[in-house]
Amino acid sequence: MDAVIKWLSDGYPLHEIVLVRTLVALVLTVIIVHFEGGLGLLKTQRSKLHVTRGVLVAIANMSFYLSLAVMPIAQATGLFFIAPLLITALSGPMLGERVGWRRWVAIGVGFIGVILISGVGSGALNSMAFMPLVAALAYALVQVLARRLGCTDKASVMSFYISIVFLVISVAFWAIAGNGQYLGVGGDSLSFLLRPWVMPNSSDLGLMLVCGVLVAAAGYLLNQAYRVSMANVIAPFEYVALPLAILWGWLFWSEIPSFNTLLGIVLIGCAGLYVFVREHMIKAQTSESV
Repeated sequence: MDAVIKWLSDGYPLHEIVLVRTLVALVLTVIIVHFEGGLGLLKTQRSKLHVTRGVLVAIANMSFYLSLAVMPIAQATGLFFIAPLLITALSGPMLGERVGWRRWVAIGVGFIGVILISGVGSGALNSMAFMPLVAALAYALVQVLARRLGCTDKASVMSFYISIVFLVISVAFWAIAGNGQYLGVGGDSLSFLLRPWVMPNSSDLGLMLVCGVLVAAAGYLLNQAYRVSMANVIAPFEYVALPLAILWGWLFWSEIPSFNTLLGIVLIGCAGLYVFVREHMIKAQTSESV
């Protein structure tokens, strides 16, 4: 989905792509809700928490995709993938899950990777590097909140309310900036957000529809995973996206990451995998003691 949106970023505004994507995802999510127990599941006592998660997802998406429009996909994805480490860090104070000193060291190693990818201190600092970091923090908060909702609401219900928030935000952007009157405010990245709506051709519309299917599937599966398991166990599995981002960048845009970017990605990935292994070691020790 990231690669598709980057592909479309030079011809369509972000809120147009998001609106089409959201409409498709919303239809599919309602179908899933129906099979999981019926539309009555959408009645929730935790609407404020659902809306909060929806806004955080919107912030994460907007920040990441604005950076993706002007940065190599591997660099932006590498910076974003500090998120699973942030999930581990936040799972302590927000969920009461114990995080030992070894995992804190791993989190520190991950942040060294962030410094390498962003170019801080090297004179090659990318001015948009902070955007994937904002996205990572917002995304981490989303998944931590999913644990709080998990005991009462289905994954499909969580996905439904996120889609509703996306729908409201994208329609609002269309109403405010849909004719392109704010185009030129900011740099190339903001142009992706503020350019006027364009009627998509059939192939581009097909890609937008594919995005809707992908976001419905990914949203449901991630919500389900974080709903039923420990946040700091699930998070490292997301690192499979790192080598894929490098592959998509090379295949579609001939992007070859710099040495510092590759080293930073390795550090972040290894730190996340260590957290995963360490968590399983602790779980095994606890089981043996019981």
